[in-house]
Amino acid sequence: MAIITTRDGANVFYKDWGAKDAQPIVFHHGWPLSADDWDSQMLFFLSQGYRVIAFDRRGHGRSDQTDTGNDMDTYASDTAELVNALDLKDAVHIGHSTGGGVVARYVARAESGRVAKAVLIGAVTPLMLQTSANPEGTPKEVFDGFRSALTANRAQFFKDIPAGPFYGFNRDGAVVSQGLIDNWWRQGMEGGAKAQYDSIEAFSETDFTDDLQAITIPVLVMHGEDDQIVPIAASAHKAVKLLPNGTLKTYPDLSHGMFATHPERINADLLEFIQAR
Repeated sequence: MAIITTRDGANVFYKDWGAKDAQPIVFHHGWPLSADDWDSQMLFFLSQGYRVIAFDRRGHGRSDQTDTGNDMDTYASDTAELVNALDLKDAVHIGHSTGGGVVARYVARAESGRVAKAVLIGAVTPLMLQTSANPEGTPKEVFDGFRSALTANRAQFFKDIPAGPFYGFNRDGAVVSQGLIDNWWRQGMEGGAKAQYDSIEAFSETDFTDDLQAITIPVLVMHGEDDQIVPIAASAHKAVKLLPNGTLKTYPDLSHGMFATHPERINADLLEFIQAR
């Protein structure tokens, strides 16, 4: 397996496919999943001639099941270490959900020349938590419920999420894919419970306002209008206003996991954005 060891000793697994002189695209997965969530995108962009890289954040997938460092600053630092180890330049960073938060924090601090563009898909930016300044956010009680469900029966919790709101399979008339549900469960159970528990606070309570305002490169914000996990009003609609060079593209009736349920549509839009001059 391809692994880098971070400065604090965590082993982080990654995939790196394609010609090493091709433009790199780096994929950042959502909670509590792994690099495998990007299979459709990895294969598509590899076929288009890009170098594609995806990694399991610490505590997730095949990376070390860390009990420390499960926060956005460390996730961004780990990303920078991977980018430096592979010497990636002019990369496109694409992040989903929690991974979108990691992209925002990393890109805002990235070395000059390392990043060309970024994409936030169903991202948790700028802030998920409901506060007096963010009334459209999600109440803390919801995230407390996540923590309680993970602690009580992680295996069942990780069946209920994909079978229900994540892919919109709880909607009337939804075309349910048991394969997607099973694959979500497999990825989630591969990670470490402690890291996944800690990450709930990281993705729900981290404020990315300053990060978004600091990003000057082109950023595409993509969001399903029927996202039941990261509601669009508190995320994409606010994020694009904070980005100096942001573009918003929304999808009626699509869910939080839209790049998995509708890869052809999302891949085409990603390619158009990446190739635009």
